Amino acid sequence: MKRLVYSQRVEIVTGYGERRDCADVDVAKLIWACGYIPIPINNIPKKTRIFLKSTDPDGVILTGGNDLAKYGGNAPERDETEEILIGYAMEKNIPLYGFCRGMQMIADYFGARLKKVENHVAVKHVLEGNHMWNGRRVNSYHNMAVDNVTENLIVEARAQDGVIEAFKIKNRKIYGTMWHPERENPYDIADIAFIKKLFL
Repeated sequence: MKRLVYSQRVEIVTGYGERRDCADVDVAKLIWACGYIPIPINNIPKKTRIFLKSTDPDGVILTGGNDLAKYGGNAPERDETEEILIGYAMEKNIPLYGFCRGMQMIADYFGARLKKVENHVAVKHVLEGNHMWNGRRVNSYHNMAVDNVTENLIVEARAQDGVIEAFKIKNRKIYGTMWHPERENPYDIADIAFIKKLFL
């Protein structure tokens, strides 16, 4: 079975003086449901390349949680770790999928800006876009969104208010979506099919 490395959010627990790496177990369950082995990575940038060399993953997933540090987030170590993950996926030419914050990180890596948006937290959106996404109703848990389209970024879907909800990177197997596929119960068959196809 193919192995997918997935990133984790940073939770700051002040009462214990701890910075914890964590991810919803449903991220791992979703990866298993797609037929792949999930491998979480710690937010330790100095060890990220050693980890990747040792695990030799077949693909990478960037998950949700934590704003990017340049937009007020408090987990710069995660930004650095995910930047290395994107670079690794590019170097090895392996598939990469980012959702919510993960999509924002990919957009930032490829030179796009982010902006604050309203009415995108704990709601549902109907997508407008290509045949794969058009008409789908997806969840939304974000207050930041992609502000501009760069040369390498191809928009795949938008919410009805125009906010970019899905994109791909030109000539790469790199995709981003703003919704959380792991938060659907049961998982949406369209998300399962998309992830399976991307990492084949």
